[in-house]
Parts: sequence; C-alpha cells; structure tokens
Amino acid sequence: MDKAVRAGVRARLCGLRGRRKEAGMVTSEYAVGIVAAVAFAVLLYKVVTGGQVGAELQRIVQEALNARM
Repeated sequence: MDKAVRAGVRARLCGLRGRRKEAGMVTSEYAVGIVAAVAFAVLLYKVVTGGQVGAELQRIVQEALNARM
C-alpha cells in the first residue's frame, strides 16, 4: 500500500474507534447535569424559604414596593 493510503485508512480507523468510545456518553452526561441542577435548586429553595433569608428577602421586596419614584 501507498503511504498516503495507509495514513488515510489509519485516520479513518482511529476516527471510528474514537466514536465508539463516546457512544452513550452524551445521555449520561445530561443525566448527571440534570441531577446536579435539581440538587442545587432544592438547596437554593431550602435556603431561600428558610427563616432569616426569607425574612430578609421579604424586607427587600417590601422596601422596593414602598420606594418612591
């Protein structure tokens, strides 16, 4: 075989091998991302609805609503 042909065949084979290694990875990455986002949302909800933070947020909103323009 010619060197150029061998190099082309080798490049195609390496490309195919790389695709096989990544098969199915996208779905699992999305799943991990979604789980992390939901966990962060739950944590943020707990912090915001918790005592002191909730009271402070209500105070800020109340001040904003009572502000003169």
